[in-house]
Amino acid sequence: MSDVAFIDDDDLLRAANVQALMLAGLTVTGYASALSALEEIGADFPGVVVSDVRMPGIDGLELFRRLKRIDPDLSVILITGHGDIAMAVDAMREGAYDFLAKPYANDRLLTSVRHALDRRRLVLENRELKRSVEAASEDMPLLGTTPVMARMRQMLRQIADADVDVLVEGETGSGKEVVANALHRWSRRASRPFVAVNCGALPETVIESELFGYEAGAFTGALKKRVGRIEHANGGTLFLDEIEAMSPALQVKLLRVLEAREIAPLGTNDTRRVDIRVVAASKVDLPALVKQGAFREDLYYRLHVAAVRIPALRDRRADVPLLFGHFLARAAERFNRPPPELDAAVRRHLAEHDWPGNVRELVHYAERVALGLVEDISAPPVPAEATDGTLPERVDRFEAGEIRAALEASQGDIQATVAALGIPRKTFYDKLRRHGIDQTAYRQGRQGAR
Repeated sequence: MSDVAFIDDDDLLRAANVQALMLAGLTVTGYASALSALEEIGADFPGVVVSDVRMPGIDGLELFRRLKRIDPDLSVILITGHGDIAMAVDAMREGAYDFLAKPYANDRLLTSVRHALDRRRLVLENRELKRSVEAASEDMPLLGTTPVMARMRQMLRQIADADVDVLVEGETGSGKEVVANALHRWSRRASRPFVAVNCGALPETVIESELFGYEAGAFTGALKKRVGRIEHANGGTLFLDEIEAMSPALQVKLLRVLEAREIAPLGTNDTRRVDIRVVAASKVDLPALVKQGAFREDLYYRLHVAAVRIPALRDRRADVPLLFGHFLARAAERFNRPPPELDAAVRRHLAEHDWPGNVRELVHYAERVALGLVEDISAPPVPAEATDGTLPERVDRFEAGEIRAALEASQGDIQATVAALGIPRKTFYDKLRRHGIDQTAYRQGRQGAR
């Protein structure tokens, strides 16, 4: 793409200006008319437009106004004759970047173009940043830069429109319903209902009628017909959370729904066709339940056509600051408060906590920070010996302490320790020898050599 679109109906002047700009290292495209330029300049044109005002057909001012309708932030520089200066000043009030009165020096043109290019690049960078933020907001809490999250997002995109049933596995609070929602939003079923059912939260006596619905008089208290959740999801997506809590009898009925795509509400023998996609979620190891006989093997394999495993937050620790920043800003806006400055205690908690509650726990922590409800835990007192000795001696003591703390946190796992410290493995072993630290002691749950 060009840095500059130069428009002038005078062939000699156009060629001379194009050559001057190219000699300065810019990429330039010349146009003999405004119409030919309009055919190629779009909303995300990365460069600037330089145009003569006096041209047959569409003149420079009309071209400027049309370009502003295409992209209000496009930088346009106008070239004017002496009698057109007042007209050019009016154009600048409308948003033109600059004007050059003939005759002008090449340096004057080059300076104006370079400044306009700087402005244009800033506009486009901010525009792209806004798009990224909007995309991230749509995918929250699928936001993350770690490779495991990138792979998961790619997989979700691939299977979203495949219209297969999906099994989502992940710990409590990892975002299973968010994944199911993403699959729904990215599929061709997005305009139809997304119906979520928490199988673990509904009593066994109620869940069957909730899922399948019932006819009037089907049981005591059934005064009128009720459409079940499965039928309500017709055309859309049915999300069954905590499917491991479903009773064996209900598992049989669900298997029938998955295989035949039809239901029979309570109180009738009539079947009804349903067009649904089922996304089931479990926080436990379903294959283990299958071996124990607590979950049907045929239902497991029927749901396991496509499986998505959500990583625990502790397995993608590099995403914690990014997620926390988003949740903190959202919480501050919700509570109508400015985002607080992060003190050492909060930063330490973000870096060291294992987040057993995963993303849900991080959301709640961000809300407490936004409300100022997190205790300001003071840093532990510095031992007297830490301030004794020369600076190199104090640095050595600090470094040894950090290595021991990292080994203790990882229970002697070398790979995790090296990753936490952010140093090469060879450097790590060199420092162990230097400080006399025995890493094997940490794998046995004891402190290393002091």
